[in-house]
Amino acid sequence: MSTQHAAPLSEAAQTRRAVGNILKGSAGNLVEWYDLYVYTVFAAYFQAHFFNSKDELQAGLEAMAVFSTSFLMRPIGAWFFGRYADRRGRKAALTLSVTMMSAGSFAIAVLPTQDVIGLWAMILLVIVRVIQGFSVGGEYGTSATYMSEAATTKRRGFFSSFQYVTLVGGQMLALLVLVILQNVMPKGDLGEWGWRIPFAIGGVAALVVLWLRRSMEETVSADQINAAKTPAKSGEAQPGTMKLLFTGYWKPLLVCIGITLGGTVAFYTYTNFILKFMNDTSGIAKTDTSVINFWALFIFMLLQPVYGIISDKVGRKPLLLWFGITGVLFTWPLLSTLAGTKDPFTAFLLMMGGLLIVGGYTSINALVKAELFPASIRALGVGLGYAIANSLFGGTVPLIGAAFQTVGREDLFFTYVTVAIAISLVVYIFALKNKKATHLDDEQGHAWEQAPEGGGKDKDPLGV
Repeated sequence: MSTQHAAPLSEAAQTRRAVGNILKGSAGNLVEWYDLYVYTVFAAYFQAHFFNSKDELQAGLEAMAVFSTSFLMRPIGAWFFGRYADRRGRKAALTLSVTMMSAGSFAIAVLPTQDVIGLWAMILLVIVRVIQGFSVGGEYGTSATYMSEAATTKRRGFFSSFQYVTLVGGQMLALLVLVILQNVMPKGDLGEWGWRIPFAIGGVAALVVLWLRRSMEETVSADQINAAKTPAKSGEAQPGTMKLLFTGYWKPLLVCIGITLGGTVAFYTYTNFILKFMNDTSGIAKTDTSVINFWALFIFMLLQPVYGIISDKVGRKPLLLWFGITGVLFTWPLLSTLAGTKDPFTAFLLMMGGLLIVGGYTSINALVKAELFPASIRALGVGLGYAIANSLFGGTVPLIGAAFQTVGREDLFFTYVTVAIAISLVVYIFALKNKKATHLDDEQGHAWEQAPEGGGKDKDPLGV
């Protein structure tokens, strides 16, 4: 399992160790994504305190614009933390990222509003969100790498799926806090000061995770860390450097971006922007959409390991094809029908239909990307590839969707999502190979009984 431990362990011992490390790693992932998503979940309640617009749709657009600014820092965060993780270790990088996210949540919890400091309120909010974007930019690639490396050989799909269990769980937890506060607090109080509570909760939870992550096992070998400290020989590149990435693994980097593009657009559409879509386009009450989103995401979260187990049996590519093909065929029908319904149960079914499609991507995408790169460049390659696609496409979904809403052209948004999925489908079909030996197989043992000998760097690096 770990590249740092040479002594063989029994299967039961490997499983116990994997479970412990995955729980510690995923707990941090849960809190990081809760802190990120709580912004959009509570945006309708605090946007009036930071934006001057009297029009609710325009204020919402400005709030989503600030949300999107946090994505601008993701590539930089992915570069910094990916390099840090490949050169200093996964544990050190994950500990640093959750510390920064905790600080950001506490800052928003006490941030003065525009009534107190005027325009500076919005400026400070943007700064904090940029810092959090930097932090989560490093969290994805490093945690995806760590969970893939910490997993047992035959159950990589199952164990790595917990990255999105906790990623979705973070958003679900934010929705749960919203539902609770909506039911225990007067609406006026929630809009006046109650919106600060979820940010304070996120800050405290991050401190707890910081303590847990101190006992995580490292999956990076001592040899790799020492190599990063030793000056490179002429013509060679050190682990975790852009030189190594762009000279030796630029093709896997491009494939990583292509894998992510459609998936991140679909994910943010059905888990993030859909809350605002139901409120403003469908006309469903905010209290109803909170409940719809909570239960749909709860089921979606539970399905991630199921998809992961399936991938351990049939391979990764079939699940990506499921997402790509059904996403292209059903995005328009699902979203257009949702736009015309006011019935909460029908809306729930439609959202659930979209999430069943997206699950083919979310459950295994972290592992698929981790298998593209060797340990020496894995965190940087996975993190940067994801962050570039996520910043350009996923993070802008709420802003693009809100912009189309303001001009009454939601149909163009449906087309945008469909085209994004179609682009990734082409990558899945032509760039990926099912059940082929990968870098992880070379390092930790083959996942497939009939896997060909060799693999990794000596084989096609895109054969996942």
